[in-house]
Amino acid sequence: MDYDIIIVGAGPAGLSIARSLADTGLHIGLIEKQALAAIEHPEFDGRDIALTHLSVRLLKGLGVWDRFEESERPPIREARVLNGDSPYSLNFDVQDKAIDALGFIVSNHNIRRALYAEASQFENIEFINGVSVDGVQVHAANASVRLSDGRTLHSQLVIAADSRFSDTRRMVGIQAEMFDFGRVCIVARMRHEGSHDGVAYECFHYQRTLAVLPLSSHESSIVVTAAMSDREELMGMSDTLFASDIQHRFENRYGAMSLSTMRFAYPLVGVHARKFCRERFACVGDSAVGMHPVTAHGYNLGLSGADILATEIRSAVSAGTDIGNLGLLKRYERKHMRNTKPLFHGTNEIVKFFTDDRLPARIARKAAMRLVNHIPPIKHVIYNKLTESSNRTSILPPIFRSG
Repeated sequence: MDYDIIIVGAGPAGLSIARSLADTGLHIGLIEKQALAAIEHPEFDGRDIALTHLSVRLLKGLGVWDRFEESERPPIREARVLNGDSPYSLNFDVQDKAIDALGFIVSNHNIRRALYAEASQFENIEFINGVSVDGVQVHAANASVRLSDGRTLHSQLVIAADSRFSDTRRMVGIQAEMFDFGRVCIVARMRHEGSHDGVAYECFHYQRTLAVLPLSSHESSIVVTAAMSDREELMGMSDTLFASDIQHRFENRYGAMSLSTMRFAYPLVGVHARKFCRERFACVGDSAVGMHPVTAHGYNLGLSGADILATEIRSAVSAGTDIGNLGLLKRYERKHMRNTKPLFHGTNEIVKFFTDDRLPARIARKAAMRLVNHIPPIKHVIYNKLTESSNRTSILPPIFRSG
C-alpha cells in the first residue's frame, strides 16, 4: 500500500479527520487540488462559522482551539429571531445558565489555517497538492485513486471530503439527495457605529433573510439570503448603497454601517448522500451532508461526523483489525445518519416555514415564536440544541448559520 488512508480534500473536514488520526501511526495521504500555499495561508472567504460547545470541545481535543486569538473567536451572548416586520423576537441568552456563551464565531479561513498548522506537524500526514482525482476504485481488499498527473495511489481506505458536490462520491456510485433552494447567500463583514453587545440576530424578513453575527464590538458578520435572481443586483451595488440597504433592513439598530470586507456570493443547495460508505470508502463533511446555512449545522455537523469516523478507526487500530472493514464503516454510517437525516429534512422544512410569505404562514410563525418563548420546557430543549453544551453524542441544531 502507498498509504493506509487517502483523504480527498484538505478543507476543514478533511483536515479535521487527518488531525484526529495523526497519532495513530497510520500513513495518511491528503489530496488537494489547490497549491500548498493556499492551504497553509487560506484567504478570507466571507464565511464566519457559529461553533457550538461540542465543536469547541472537539477542536480543543485536536489542539486547534488555542491557535485562535481571543479576538478570532468572539462569543455569542444572546440570540434573537425576528419575523417579518414585527418587533417581537424569540430570545435565547446565557442568564442563569452554567455557560457564558451560546457559541463562538470563528472565520472559516482561520479554522483551515489552524487545522493545517496542527496536521502539518505530523510526518505520517503527507500533503499531495496541485492534483485532482480522476478515478476511484474500491475492492474487497484495497482501494486505489487515480490522479490527474497519471499516478495511481493505493490504500486500505479512501475518505471523500471534497465538498457537497463531491466528484469522489460520484465516482464510487453513491447517490445524493439534492435540494436547490433557488437562492443565494451574500456574505461580508460590516463595521457599525453602535456596539452589538454579543447579540446575534436572525431576521426572517419578507423576501429576504438577514443574519447579523457579532465579531469585535463594532463589527459583525452579515449574511443576506435572497432569490438567485437578485444576485446580480446585490453584488453589483456600490459599497455605500449596499451598506445603506443593510442598515435600513436592520432598522438602524447599530447606527451607521459600512462594509469592512468585500462581498462573497454562494448558491444555496442542500445535499444529503444516500449512503455514507461502501467497502473501503467513506464520506465526511459536506461530501456526506451539506446543509442550508440558516441553521448553522455546516461545520459543526462535519466536525462531529469526522470525530465519529475517527473514533471507529482508532478503535480498529487499537484492536489490530482492518481500518477499511465495511462493518466499521457501517457503524459510522448508522451513527452519523441518525444524527443528520432528520436535521437535513427538518432544516429544509424550517426554511420553508420561515420564508413562506403567505398570510397563514406569517400568522403561524408569530404564534410559534410566542409559544416557544412562553413554554420553558420547549425553550429549554431548543436552548440545548442551540448550544450543544451538555450532549456529546447527538448533533443538535443551532439557530444561526454556518459555512
